[in-house]
Amino acid sequence: MASVDIREVRKSFGTTQVIHGVTIDIEDGEFVILVGPSGCGKSTLLRMVAGLENISGGEIAIDKRVVNHVPPKERDIAMVFQNYALYPHMTVAQNMAFSLKLRGAPRSEMDTRVKRAAEILGLTKLLDRFPRQLSGGQRQRVAMGRAIVRDPQVFLFDEPLSNLDAKLRVQMRTEIKELHQRLTTTTVYVTHDQIEAMTMADKIVVMHDGIVEQIGAPLDLYDRPDNMFVAGFIGSPAMNFIAGRIESDGFHAAAGAVLPLANGPAASSGRGAVYGVRPEHFILSDNGIPVEVVVIEPTGSEMQVVARLGDQEITAVFRERVKARPGETIRIEPDPALVHLFDEGSGQRLV
Repeated sequence: MASVDIREVRKSFGTTQVIHGVTIDIEDGEFVILVGPSGCGKSTLLRMVAGLENISGGEIAIDKRVVNHVPPKERDIAMVFQNYALYPHMTVAQNMAFSLKLRGAPRSEMDTRVKRAAEILGLTKLLDRFPRQLSGGQRQRVAMGRAIVRDPQVFLFDEPLSNLDAKLRVQMRTEIKELHQRLTTTTVYVTHDQIEAMTMADKIVVMHDGIVEQIGAPLDLYDRPDNMFVAGFIGSPAMNFIAGRIESDGFHAAAGAVLPLANGPAASSGRGAVYGVRPEHFILSDNGIPVEVVVIEPTGSEMQVVARLGDQEITAVFRERVKARPGETIRIEPDPALVHLFDEGSGQRLV
C-alpha cells in the first residue's frame, strides 16, 4: 500500500489546458473517487497517475517517490479499465496470470496468486472458461482479479461499471467496496455517477472543467457543499435552486413566495442570493407554500413530485403518498435548518 500525492498537476494538449493545477492528497489505504461530468478531466488525471499520459506541470508521487518520468510498469500500480481489456484467446486463469508471466514469476507463485484472487472474487469455477463464455459482471471480476494478482501498491479504476446494467452495477458497487475493505489497498476510482461516489468512497474529489471544486467525505459534500456546482452535482434528485433576495422575514423568491430561513449572513438584508433546498428536505404542510403539481412519479418507497413555484419547476420527494393530480395545488414547506444559501454571482456558499 502507498499514499498518492498529486501536487499542482497540469495537463495540456497543445495550447489547450485541460487540468489546471490540481492538488489531491490520497492517504495510504484510502478509497478516493474522482467524480464529475464528462470532460471534466478525471480520467486524464487518472491516466497521469498510471503513467499513460505525460504530465505538463506539477508532481505525482506514489509512496513519496515522484513518478513523473517513471514508466507505468515500474509504478507498482494496477488499472481496471471500462472495457475490461481481456485477451479473448486466453482462459480466465491465463488472463489473470498474464502480468505475472511477463514478469517471469514461477508457475507455483502464479497458481497460488490466481487461486487466491479467484476465491476472493468467486471465480474459482470459471478459471478454464474464455471471456466470450462470461457475462459482463464475470468479465469485470476477471479484470479485477488480474489487478489483484499483481498485489500492487495502488489500484486505479476507470469507470469500471459503466458497461453493466443497472442491477449489476449495484451488485458490483458492493463487491468492489467489500474487496477494498478486505485488501485495504489504496484505491483511486473514476466515475461520472455521483451515486457510485456517495456509496463507495472514503473521500470524494468533485472535478469540473479541469479544477477541483471540493474534496471531502461523501456526507460532508452532501451536507455542506462549497458552491452551487457541488450542491447540484451531489445528491439525486438534484438540489433545487431558487433565485431571490434575503430579507429580515425570510427569503423572498423571485416568484413572490417567502421561504423560511434559520439564519442568513450578517447584514445581508436585501442581498440577492440563491436559495438551495434538496427535494427530500420538503414536507407537506397546511401552512406551507402553495405549488402547482406538474408530474408525480411514484418509485414505491417514495413519491417524487415535480411542481411549479411561479414560473420555476422544483422537485420534492416525500415518503408519504401524494394523491394530488397534475394541475392541482399542494402546500409544501422546506426545513429551514437544512437550507443552503449561495451568492448569486459567484455561486459560492454563504451559509
